[in-house]
Amino acid sequence: MSINPAVIVYVLIFVAVLALVEGLYLTVFGKSISLNSRMSRRLALLEKNSNREQVLEQLRKEMSQHMKARSIPIYSILADKAQKANIAFSPVQLIGIMGALSVFAYAGLTYGSSAEPGVRALIAAAMGIGGVYMWVNKKAKKRVSMMEEQLPEAVELIVRSLRVGHPFSSALGIVSREVPDPLGTEFGLIGDEAAYGRDVAESLKAFAERMDNQDLRFLAVAVTIQQQSGGNLAEILDGLAKVIRSRFKLFRRVKAITAEAKWSGMFLSAFPVGALMMILAIKPDYFDEVQETSVFVPAALIVGVFLVINVIFMKMMVNIKV
Repeated sequence: MSINPAVIVYVLIFVAVLALVEGLYLTVFGKSISLNSRMSRRLALLEKNSNREQVLEQLRKEMSQHMKARSIPIYSILADKAQKANIAFSPVQLIGIMGALSVFAYAGLTYGSSAEPGVRALIAAAMGIGGVYMWVNKKAKKRVSMMEEQLPEAVELIVRSLRVGHPFSSALGIVSREVPDPLGTEFGLIGDEAAYGRDVAESLKAFAERMDNQDLRFLAVAVTIQQQSGGNLAEILDGLAKVIRSRFKLFRRVKAITAEAKWSGMFLSAFPVGALMMILAIKPDYFDEVQETSVFVPAALIVGVFLVINVIFMKMMVNIKV
């Protein structure tokens, strides 16, 4: 039994593409861009540049640039995820990185495989675009997950600040200093905008819509109601924090209950593709006797359609909204 070396080359080149984009990101923006950093990105930028207005302008640009570029055909496939991940690269830079990584992948395929130039170009483009998409998608999932976990603690910190007599804007400033990213920078940005005259409720609504998060929408609505009708904001937010924490616990419980079903669905969806790849890697001429027949292509298309339907229904069965 011999494994086709071309498959190993493809895997190694794709891994190199993912490593390159992550390394380039950390090289350009440093550790401040990392979500597990103790110091938020906003505080790191303020440490380098004491001009608060310039830092605010830079952060606002980073947090809105991707949604403004949804009209770009290629970029529209990852604009929403890039916005949720708050990728500091501009849309033009990300597209340029896709192109550069595609060229890198093409060079690697030229050196390590004997495929036709057209096939190499197609695979290289798929690696460049797909690698950046997977990287952005991973960043978005991590950032959204961390934000959901941090939000109850941030709201409770606001409640404690309000109860000792701090105004809401000062409470946001305390959260921005005490809570790490992603919420640290986000609440610091909202506090800075409030200092320059923007309505806090409006900033919270924009933040909730940008992240498409229901708990943040609840927070924005609570602040808006308190501004219009009055009342004890600390008590309102205390109740909201309990609701958010309860929803988060319920979500974790549902996630644990459905974990087995999700992994089963992922396995059943990936197994046919993995089996096909292994067959082609171990015995490349496996389909030679039948691929020239008239039913081979229709049969392959039918199997592909059924696989796609399987993936869709598996995801629908285990995707439970809380």
